Amino acid sequence: MAFRDKDLWVPGPVTVAGRELKRYHIDQPHRRIEPEVEKAAYDLLPRLLPAADDGTPAAGWVVLHRGADTGAYLLAYTWVWDNVVQVRIAAAGQPALDCPDDDPTHFVEQHRPWVGCIWELGVLEHERASWARHVLAPERPDLAGWRADTRAEGPVGR
Repeated sequence: MAFRDKDLWVPGPVTVAGRELKRYHIDQPHRRIEPEVEKAAYDLLPRLLPAADDGTPAAGWVVLHRGADTGAYLLAYTWVWDNVVQVRIAAAGQPALDCPDDDPTHFVEQHRPWVGCIWELGVLEHERASWARHVLAPERPDLAGWRADTRAEGPVGR
């Protein structure tokens, strides 16, 4: 199959389990993420977030990615140790990843040492720079500036 870009959407930040999270959705050019997939993912999200207890601002971002087949992927990236990214991942509808069925709303936590696929890594790249620019470099962290600084919506992948 030939490589192609997917669409990136930024639905706005949320606070989950005491963490401020930017949200990114990646879907197919002609198929948006279904509401029931989004609901199932965000119902599971609190289980993917670590306790915010190391002095790092309780912040991060989440990527909800709908595959071209039956798969859906939820990646919760959180800042820890001031400048380290932790990721926890859940997948649904992808039996090749030990999902019990092909239901894209049946998310199960993954325990692979993966950080994301080609479409998700563009968001990680942006968030690394945003954290450095708004939180680490200034005299005083600017969390409002960081929260407002999202990757542009549109094609993602290349």
